[in-house]
Amino acid sequence: MQHHPLQRLLLIATIAFAASRGLAEDGSVSFQSETDSVAIFVNDQHVGTYFLRDPSGKVKRPYFAHVKTLGGTQVTRNHPPGPDDRDDHATMHPGIWLGFGDVNGVDFWRNQGDVQHVTFVQPPLADDSRGGFIQHKQYVDQDGAVICDEEFKFGIHAWADAYLLSFDSTFTSQRTFYFGDQEEMGLGIRVATPISEVSGGTLQDATGRAQAKAIWSHSANWCNYGGVIDDREVGVAVFCHPSNFRASWFHARDYGLLVANPFGRAAMKKGEPSRVQVPPAGSLRLRYAVLVHAGYAPVDIDAFYQKYVADPGVSR
Repeated sequence: MQHHPLQRLLLIATIAFAASRGLAEDGSVSFQSETDSVAIFVNDQHVGTYFLRDPSGKVKRPYFAHVKTLGGTQVTRNHPPGPDDRDDHATMHPGIWLGFGDVNGVDFWRNQGDVQHVTFVQPPLADDSRGGFIQHKQYVDQDGAVICDEEFKFGIHAWADAYLLSFDSTFTSQRTFYFGDQEEMGLGIRVATPISEVSGGTLQDATGRAQAKAIWSHSANWCNYGGVIDDREVGVAVFCHPSNFRASWFHARDYGLLVANPFGRAAMKKGEPSRVQVPPAGSLRLRYAVLVHAGYAPVDIDAFYQKYVADPGVSR
């Protein structure tokens, strides 16, 4: 049987992860595509939706929302926030997203610019316990000018009680552009209100630091936000790939926000202001992953992280 290159990539990743954990490839991934969204299913259960465009038009970038564990427990905050949620930053923290507060001076985090879905280079494909797509996006300023393009390679790998969302983005342009220095730059997650630190949840990174104040502004291989919802242990961990151009500092907040940020050197109090320029002949690549799990211990999260880094099927 001949596999598409993306299918081969996902196949390699799934085999390696399953072997490392001793898990059966129990999760059966599928997608349901609509005009402005892609619903993601594992074992016919909805585990999240990727919105190409926000239904309300208020969030000016694609994002994942309503992300759930394989047991059906939602681990991201309701979008829009529900009556029992904190309602701060409702249009900035939709679930899981890639966002930047300064690209050529335009604040895409606060929806001043528009990150537009252009097309699927590879439409959503699923094959047993893995799936993915490749998306072309453009970053457009307030005057309608394109600042840069992004090729976003997304993958999902599912097992018996966890799944991994992989993010691989490459940014290019025909003109020089730059990423500036703010706290709000990188891969962000807004967790479900019951597992936020202020509601009794816990934050821990790969070095053993615990809770937002200790984790804020520090870098680590991964950071996990977890807790109990309806008597179920759940967690969501952000993985930072070591071959990114710089280690990511975590912008961690006790109200439920976690951002992996490689750009905010001055904002995170780590040195002089940063301006990362990308020339016309160059590119900038960022790689992250998110593990959605049933309350794994740090040693188990670290095992997934090590395989994510070591296996070329996930990291390339």
